[in-house]
This record gives sequence, C-alpha cells and structure tokens, in this order.
Amino acid sequence: MPEEAANQVLRLLGLTKRFGARVAVDQVELTVYQGEAFALVGPDGAGKTTIMRLVTGLMDPDAGRVEVLGFNPATQGDRVRSFIGYLPQRFGLYDDLTVLENLTFYADLHLVDRETRTRRLPELLEFSGLAPFQERLVAHLSGGMRQKLGLICVLIHRPRLLILDEPTFGVDPVSRREFWHMLYQLLKSNITIFLSTAYLDEAERAHRVGLLYQGRLLAADTPLNLKRAYVGRLLEVKALDLQGARRVLDKNPCCRQVLVRGDRLLVTMDHDETPQGSLTRALEAQGLEGVSLNPVEPTLEDVFVQMVGGQERGTLDKARP
Repeated sequence: MPEEAANQVLRLLGLTKRFGARVAVDQVELTVYQGEAFALVGPDGAGKTTIMRLVTGLMDPDAGRVEVLGFNPATQGDRVRSFIGYLPQRFGLYDDLTVLENLTFYADLHLVDRETRTRRLPELLEFSGLAPFQERLVAHLSGGMRQKLGLICVLIHRPRLLILDEPTFGVDPVSRREFWHMLYQLLKSNITIFLSTAYLDEAERAHRVGLLYQGRLLAADTPLNLKRAYVGRLLEVKALDLQGARRVLDKNPCCRQVLVRGDRLLVTMDHDETPQGSLTRALEAQGLEGVSLNPVEPTLEDVFVQMVGGQERGTLDKARP
C-alpha cells in the first residue's frame, strides 16, 4: 500500500447531505492525514456541524461516503466509534457531578478497565491542569475549564481521531490559547485532529485549512498556500475621511475590491505593478487629508472573502438569462 494511502485517517468522498430542498453539504471531497490538525472554517450555516455529524455516524449521507481509517460510519458505526473522540458544541457534562466524577463516568461509558483508568485519569487531569479542581462541581467551572474537561473526557479511551466542533466558541482568548496548547501536545502523540471553527485567526494554527461556504469546500490547503493564492495586490489605505476615500477608490478601474475594516480600507489592486503613487494622487486631488497607502499581506479572512465573492458572482452569472 502506498505510504500516502496508509496515512489517510479520514476521507470524505463526494459527501452530500440535504434537508428538504436545502443542500447542507454539497459533494465535499477531502482527505485528512495521520498526525495533522485540519481546520474546517466557515460562517454559521456553512455545513460544518453537519459534516462533523456525518463523520461520527450521527447522520447518514444522501450521497457519497465517509471513511474513518477505512471504515464507514454509516454501516460500521461501532467500529468507527472506537477510533474517534467527539467533542460537540454542547458536550454532555453533568453540573451536579465533580470533575473527577464526570471523567469517571466517561471512562465507564467507554468500558475503560480498572487498571487503565487508574493510570489514565491522573494523567489526563494533570495534562489539562484540572488536577487541583478534581473535586469541584462542574457547575462552578469557568467556560474554559469546562472545555478542557470535555476534551479529556473524549480522550479517555485513547482515540486515534479527535473531532472537535467549534471547541473554543464563546471561550475567552487566554483559554483559547491554553486549549490550543493542549491540542499541540496531543499532536506530538500522533493523534489526528479534525475541527471546525468560525475563527479564521485560530484556523491559522492548523496544518491545513478547508474553506467551507454554503456546503461547498472552496479550497483546502496550508494557511500559507491559501494566502499565496490571493488574486491581486492588497493595500491598506488610511485617510481622515474614510468614506470619501472609499468613494474615490470605488470609481478607480485599478481597484478590484474596496472593503472597510475599522479605521482603514483594504483595497485589492488588479495587478502588482499598479503604482501606489497614482492612487495617492487621485485621493489627494479630491482634497482628502491624512492619506497613506501601504502594502499588506493577505490574511485567511481576506482569502475567504475573495473566494466567497467569486462564488457569489458566479452564482449570479449563472442566474442571468
């Protein structure tokens, strides 16, 4: 067997799911490899949670299939569940039980034997930093601590594939950073992580990123390669009258796209060779003050916005007679 095929942990093959007339997942093709963290990114309603549920076997696809280590969750669910740890958006922690009691409960669910849990529970509590709080009721934990507890509960049976559905949603920035530190530690043990997130800055921490929009996978690559695929040249424009600057730039044929981002504009130029000086002069000629233009590197957010814009323009073009 080729080495690449042997390292394939998760495959989505023409995966499609419909809810009535709505196509929630549209012919998604994707492979996730052993030992990598793959982040699926998209807005609410893009299909992220549906894909997670299809991967875990909680839903059956309408077309295509999922393979987890060569097994199909739709027909071999028990076998697949022994390989995966699934942390959904609302994980079933019991507020009236302590941290240790919740962890013990999940050890029971996964039929972890006494000898293994005697060793495993202290390891997980230490790993998560929850050892000092093991007798605390879950009702009294912070949001970040609850997420850490949820994570170690799904790690109790040593899964090979960890599936996380927006694991840091609503968690404070410090707790998000700590959670990702835990994920990096897990990657060192050759576990594979498949997660969804709405945070594009967070997705940059993954080895590869899939950009999902309206059920379609627009692209899947490393964060660096995705940013290199940005079409055009990106400029940051500042001016005292930002709306006035935008009106001028919107009319300029060299400007492919003009977006407001807080106290600045992000302008995509059609070509790298477009001189900045000509734009500066065009703005100053309209009496605008405090004008500055600086090249900036595109972020994943910029790439995603550009790809979605292209997708929507393509849809409109198809709809025209």
